[in-house]
Amino acid sequence: MHSSRMPFMATRWGIILAGGVIGLIAALLQKLGNPPNMGVCVACFSRDVAGALGLHRAAVVQYMRPEIPGFVLGSFLAAIIFGEFRSRTGSAPIIRFFLGLFAMIGALVFLGCPWRALLRLSAGDLNAIVGLLGLALGIGGGVWFLKQGYSLGRAYQEKATGWVMPLFMLGLLLMVLFKWGHLFYSEKGPGAMFAPVLISLGAGLLIGFLAQRTRFCTMGAVRDLILTRDSHLISGIAALVIVVFVYNLIFGQLSFGFTGQKIAHSSHLWNFLGMILAGLAFSLSGGCPGRQLFLSGEGDSDAAVFVLGMIVGAGFAHNFALAAKPDSIVDGLLQVGGPGVNGQVAIAIGLIFCVIVGFVMRERWEEK
Repeated sequence: MHSSRMPFMATRWGIILAGGVIGLIAALLQKLGNPPNMGVCVACFSRDVAGALGLHRAAVVQYMRPEIPGFVLGSFLAAIIFGEFRSRTGSAPIIRFFLGLFAMIGALVFLGCPWRALLRLSAGDLNAIVGLLGLALGIGGGVWFLKQGYSLGRAYQEKATGWVMPLFMLGLLLMVLFKWGHLFYSEKGPGAMFAPVLISLGAGLLIGFLAQRTRFCTMGAVRDLILTRDSHLISGIAALVIVVFVYNLIFGQLSFGFTGQKIAHSSHLWNFLGMILAGLAFSLSGGCPGRQLFLSGEGDSDAAVFVLGMIVGAGFAHNFALAAKPDSIVDGLLQVGGPGVNGQVAIAIGLIFCVIVGFVMRERWEEK
């Protein structure tokens, strides 16, 4: 429940404000140096963090994005201030880890998390429509499993584990601010494109704070719309899209079409299937990538395990050539990108894993 000390954030106007602010921040971060249509992307930023830590050696996507620790620490601060920090764990952590891993693989086949899909749509990238349809279908599959009794079991409150992820993220942040340790940084490509560190950190902290107060979540928005026809959360999603669209319109950054889009590919089948996998994994784990980071800041260690799964999944995706390649122009001809055979096989394995988890983790089966 929302604290009575900040009741506005629980209202529809509160979630609309949060969505609008997140959209504006994403647009401004892009203007200040973040990659095109990637002002805020949890999957892409987690991939860059994995690269900075040396978990993969794709030289063009290595950067310790301050936004990621900011999301967790912003949520942590909000939860502490409003008395909502609850250290809890024990809800099928190993399954959540692999759901995070496969969610990341699906997102990197599409080349973006749900937030980036919305940013791409707001800039005219029609491939985002294909991805969002896949995302909705994947979430719909998760909703079906929920109706059949799917559950990863209850988490239990305890004293210590909820502090681990905020402290880990604080450690990563200190490494960036004080240049401790040996982090890997890209010299070219998306990893070499970033807004100033303190601005990125401030943006992450503000987004984490707002999202914690409003429960902002793209997966939850679609799930609630399907399950109960509740449009509360999706109002915030609509606000994000509208704000970024208006921003792009004002600054002449709209480019409608499937081809020639920035850091994207037009292989429709794999855009669709990649986001089906991501949406199904998000739904089975209870939240989109951003929501998992915010929950980990509230003390939810199960969400933290999902986040670690995403980071490891990013390492797998680039070490084993699972991530998609963007479209490119070679000798004046369009070369359609997308995943190679390894990525296509990984999507199939991920879908099989998620479906098995959906069927096996059903309380009705346990009762029988």
